[in-house]
Amino acid sequence: MDMKARIAQELKGRTPDEVVELVVYNCRSSDGEVEGLTEDYARLEVLSVVNVGLSSLVKLPPLPRLRKLEASDNTISGGLDALAERCPALTHLNLSGNRIKELSALEALQNLKGLRSLDLYSCEVSTADDYRENVFELLPQLTYLDGYDQEDNEAPESEGDDDDDDEAGPPGDEDDEEEDEEEEDEEGSEGDDGEVGLSYLMKEGIQDEDDDGDYVEEVEEEDEEEEEDGDVEAAAVGGEKRKRDADDEGDDDDDDE
Repeated sequence: MDMKARIAQELKGRTPDEVVELVVYNCRSSDGEVEGLTEDYARLEVLSVVNVGLSSLVKLPPLPRLRKLEASDNTISGGLDALAERCPALTHLNLSGNRIKELSALEALQNLKGLRSLDLYSCEVSTADDYRENVFELLPQLTYLDGYDQEDNEAPESEGDDDDDDEAGPPGDEDDEEEDEEEEDEEGSEGDDGEVGLSYLMKEGIQDEDDDGDYVEEVEEEDEEEEEDGDVEAAAVGGEKRKRDADDEGDDDDDDE
């Protein structure tokens, strides 16, 4: 598939001015130039044209919002002036695996004042002596070259990492917020423990009162049972005594006869 047809296919029902990110793959440029991409893609921010047979970027249309251009594994050897003229907002440029041989081919990038990251892996220029020092000197606006800064610190995996850090605020704010939340949780837990403890003690006190009442009732019931038993015994003794008195009277009558 040619490059122009692939770009048209990637619209997927959208108009060009609605496209923010465009990935062009599995296609070839018929003449080594950018095809099918026009200035109608004015809102485009990310463009990937990896391994599509480009030898030049001269026909790249004006893309005022383009921030990231992935153009690795092509045969580009120069003509980078078009980037500074037509993509002034560019911050990330990947030209790895192209045919850039001389440091002078990068001089046009000096006009990209916002360029922060440049990749030149597998380009012949990257094998030159003092390559990194010379590129950082030529392009002082750069932060990362081939994924590392001048102190050999690795770049974030994606540009989104830097954006997230900027939105998050100054370093330390997030940690302070987490500490505040932890303190609030601890205070809340202590408060809950105090309430539970008070409720528990009150409940225990009520339970003790109920137990005391039950005990008093049991004692009263035992006393009543003992009184009843005493009345029964007394009645039984009285009956037995009356019976003996009656028997004695009978014996007396017999003696008189």
